[in-house]
Amino acid sequence: MTARLNPLAASPELMKAWYDTSLAISASLEPGLSELVKIRASQINGCANCINMHTVYARENGETEQRLYLLSAWREAPCYTDRERAALGWTEALTRLCEGHSHASAYEALNAQFTEAEQVKLTLVINVINGWNRIAVGFGGWADPAAIKAAAKAAA
Repeated sequence: MTARLNPLAASPELMKAWYDTSLAISASLEPGLSELVKIRASQINGCANCINMHTVYARENGETEQRLYLLSAWREAPCYTDRERAALGWTEALTRLCEGHSHASAYEALNAQFTEAEQVKLTLVINVINGWNRIAVGFGGWADPAAIKAAAKAAA
């Protein structure tokens, strides 16, 4: 993949604000769940960059290889909790809005497992990763997770 544009260089102020907002939103949910949601949305959107990045982060948070490998078939895999299933169902419903499917059953599962505040947090995490997917895929971006961490440390 060849990068078409570097959004960080083209619009540094807005991209920094987007990055900072992304971090704050992601930190609002438990890290393991947040990473599973990001990986699943990235699988749906075909974003290799984000799949690569968030599987690294998920492993660092203790996620197992088995659960990462089974994520695209989470409905058939017995290794996810009801809370994770509700989050993954909501992720798919919102990420695939353009397919015109009803998301009523996904919302019912979400409502059973998440408080209203958590529902908003999860929905924002889903929106953020869908945004990053579109930035990475749209501009042909690829970032090494170690380089991202080093840049964040340097900026702090």
